[in-house]
Amino acid sequence: MRLIAKFNRYYAEKPILTIMMTNAVLGGIADTVAQSLTAIRHRSLQKPGEPDETELVEIEIDELSKKDSWLAREPDTKHLPPQFDFERLTRFMAYGFLMSPVQFHWFAFLSRAFPITKQSGTIPALKRVAMDQLMFAPIGLACFFTFMTVAEGGGRRAVARKFQDVYLPALKANFMLWPAVQILNFRVVPLQFQIPFVSSIGIAWTAYLSLSNSSDEA
Repeated sequence: MRLIAKFNRYYAEKPILTIMMTNAVLGGIADTVAQSLTAIRHRSLQKPGEPDETELVEIEIDELSKKDSWLAREPDTKHLPPQFDFERLTRFMAYGFLMSPVQFHWFAFLSRAFPITKQSGTIPALKRVAMDQLMFAPIGLACFFTFMTVAEGGGRRAVARKFQDVYLPALKANFMLWPAVQILNFRVVPLQFQIPFVSSIGIAWTAYLSLSNSSDEA
């Protein structure tokens, strides 16, 4: 309750900045989850009897000491799980931070355009969801994949390949998850909590996007 009271106080004073900070933290959590899942999946795919990370390092050290060439060789890391990518984490936090003002004004627009009252609640909520999914969701996904690819150093060709490989599957997954979430969000959740609610549910979604975004980098 104290956390909610603090959030309300900060939101009342600086709503956009509060949302930006909240989304940055949640985006970081989501990518941490995604990278952890990648490491777990890598270990689960490791063949039985295949040496783990510690054993590989010990073998490499032993071999290097025998050949007295530790300065000329590097340990073989092809069987090791990927190291935690802090640059990737920063990119996700930056995207959540920068996208928040757009989300803030979009949700405010939907609230004004389709007001929910005691007499009429379900129909305006459905209209908000339709508008959100048909307009904002496709554009938002396009912004996400473009931002991430450019932030990774990719150019036009890399962006085009990203769209070709993962955009449509991600958009289909979006339509399977978010309409139901947004109906609940618009119908029940107060306006100041709508973006944090979406971002909290979106931890799993952003983790999926993170995995999708990095799927063609292996």
